[in-house]
Amino acid sequence: MKRLIFKFLTTWRHSSHRKPLLLRGARQVGKTHVVRQLGKEFVNFVEVNFERRKEVKELFHQDLDPKQICEKLELIFDQKIIPNQTLLFFDEIQACPEAIIALRYFYEEMPALHVIAAGSLLDFAIEKVGVPVGRVSFCYMQPMSFLEFLLATGNEIFAEKITQYNFDQPLEDILHKKGLKLLGEYMLVGGMPEAVAYWRETRDIKTCSEIHHTIINAYRDDFEKYAKKTQIKYLEILFDRIPRVVGEHVKFSKLVPDYQKRELSPCLDLLIRAGIVQKVMYSTCQGIPLGAESDIDRFKLLFLDVALTQAILGLELKDWILNPEQAFEFINKGKITEAFIGQELLAYGSFSMRPALHYWQRLSVGSAAEIDYVIASQQNIIPIEVKSGKGSTLKSLHSFLETHQAASFGIRFSSQQYSNHENIRSFPLYAVASALNGLVPGSVMT
Repeated sequence: MKRLIFKFLTTWRHSSHRKPLLLRGARQVGKTHVVRQLGKEFVNFVEVNFERRKEVKELFHQDLDPKQICEKLELIFDQKIIPNQTLLFFDEIQACPEAIIALRYFYEEMPALHVIAAGSLLDFAIEKVGVPVGRVSFCYMQPMSFLEFLLATGNEIFAEKITQYNFDQPLEDILHKKGLKLLGEYMLVGGMPEAVAYWRETRDIKTCSEIHHTIINAYRDDFEKYAKKTQIKYLEILFDRIPRVVGEHVKFSKLVPDYQKRELSPCLDLLIRAGIVQKVMYSTCQGIPLGAESDIDRFKLLFLDVALTQAILGLELKDWILNPEQAFEFINKGKITEAFIGQELLAYGSFSMRPALHYWQRLSVGSAAEIDYVIASQQNIIPIEVKSGKGSTLKSLHSFLETHQAASFGIRFSSQQYSNHENIRSFPLYAVASALNGLVPGSVMT
């Protein structure tokens, strides 16, 4: 399956200033698969999985000399490791923290060797041993975007159409309905690569649902790997409750009424570091960077993937297939649709930067307003409003544009057609890639 991150990895491969690359992301988003695909472009590909081959850890307990390590790996795996010809892949590197430290010496003493390291719980290992500052590069991976879903399911022509489409014109009605139908499939299947692969091959909703629950159980099983025993019960509670409040302002007293913030907040941080949950931070949005004007105590939460979110909630999913146009209006009151847009914004962001999302809200009595997402484009600030159905009221969007000088236009996503009226650009929900194409520097759509 084609992944947008492959272009980033190819650029890294050919860079003359290349450093060992740490590939970060939640479990089962496709990290190992995409590195193996890159490995096919090398003369040799050596994969070292520290969870499967526990004996290899001993090499990093003795000496961190990269040349000696490579000589011993050649004997163990019976493959040559040659600079400029070999891709050396350390998978599940969090199981051997010393290997993270060793990346510094690979950069300093064997800079011509291509080295990639990945791990589902990598952030926890980095927290313990640190990371060689200035000696490694980072890459952040998300679940498959809707665009990648289209490419994986044989809809390449439609994918090309929506990424290059002019928002000034409506799309032919038959194509618009096709877009909503395909998006309905994505909302059902989600962006976890295993589920997408099975959907492509079988079109079996039940099998996809089983895969979702298997992934969910794997995330639960990971709790004991990074949390204290006293924290596991809080993690389990948060894991089940967060999908119920996606898109809502989080107050711990309402999220889990029986427990205190001091008990829950550290556990929420653990889920964020595991890549399962993403914060959407409040910002006044009067300047760039948006994070400089954020409030750490005001945030919303997104779960990793819309299909996993719905699986935990136990939502009925058949409407996504049977009647996708109405499904966007009624399923979970639009919160799932808002979460989908957030997931898309993360997927099309810069691979080299830690993902971040922001929103804006005004709480004045009689003039409350809220913008679902706000992004930055060069020196411009762009408010984004999500309408799950056909609602056309855009009071919050107009209010934001009137009070923020750096915002010259806003974007609306809805189940309606492309349109452009005054300073509001409207896109169908399936066209986030179209909206961001060439808009945000560093975006994978640029």
